[in-house]
Amino acid sequence: MTTALFVALQTGLLDTLLAPMYGFLEFWYWLLTQLYYVTGLELISPQYKFMHRAILVGLCIGVMAPLIGTFLVHRQLALIGDALAHTAFAGVAVGLFLNGVLSLGVSPYLTAVVVAVIAALLIELISEATDAYNDVSMAIVLSTGFALGTVLISLNAGGLAVGINQYLFGNLSTVSAENAAILLVLFAIIVGTVALTRNQLLYVTFDETAAAVSGLSVTWYNRVMVMLTALVVVGAMQIMGVILVAAMLVVPVAGAAQVSRSFNESLLVSVVLAQLAVLLGIGVSYYGEATAGGVIVLVAVGIYVVTIFVGKLQARVREDTAPELGSIDAGDTPGSD
Repeated sequence: MTTALFVALQTGLLDTLLAPMYGFLEFWYWLLTQLYYVTGLELISPQYKFMHRAILVGLCIGVMAPLIGTFLVHRQLALIGDALAHTAFAGVAVGLFLNGVLSLGVSPYLTAVVVAVIAALLIELISEATDAYNDVSMAIVLSTGFALGTVLISLNAGGLAVGINQYLFGNLSTVSAENAAILLVLFAIIVGTVALTRNQLLYVTFDETAAAVSGLSVTWYNRVMVMLTALVVVGAMQIMGVILVAAMLVVPVAGAAQVSRSFNESLLVSVVLAQLAVLLGIGVSYYGEATAGGVIVLVAVGIYVVTIFVGKLQARVREDTAPELGSIDAGDTPGSD
């Protein structure tokens, strides 16, 4: 009776929270259906609503991942995505285990959010309590999280190991309406938080000492950043999978750094590159019947290679157009008369 009551309360509360997002999903279905009638693209056919959801999730990831990844790369925390992805996998295993043993009906992505956020805070706490470098705390949390996930899977409670590949490698066809709605909530939280705290995060990213002297709580903003990273990782895991999710935090940002001259420009370019990688990757994976996460990452890496050449070309053009010091005539300077 207690379990049944918990399931009813959990389901009712979740449906209430996600109701606006379900409404947006209906609008999204209608929008892509209209686009299908105009373009005739099979990819967005009204018959394939799972592809509609996958495209929406991909577009959200294309904004969230580079938005947070830009701060992480500049802070030399690129590997934190890997650590949190593995702990998010443990969160999925916890959800599947609870469903198998207690029949709670909890979404594995919700348990992944909780476990990933806890892991993100643990990374910061271990660094603060032990004075260990961030990479040490990340390695500890990564190993612990993945070990927990593998142990729960090995128990095979209620067929736990069945379908686990979708969480490891991602799958376009398994993006349910509920998971898409959860992703939209995460998207709103991430973008809203960055919009409100952008200046503080930027200050802490480039000069922690000066930020602390100015009165900012560096510890608090560090924790905000790792928690936002955890939310991005869980959201992207739906189509990228645990193994590849960290790539979207780093690769588009690395590409943008090759052709950008400022932080703001790098942020904007990284979002554009990520969107391009996601849309091309989803299209190629659909028509080529390949794993979406892998294709998206390969496309992103291909774009990164192109940006290297573009960056080199830009640097050469600037060198060629820069005036030589010896070409300035002393007679043209003030006071030369």
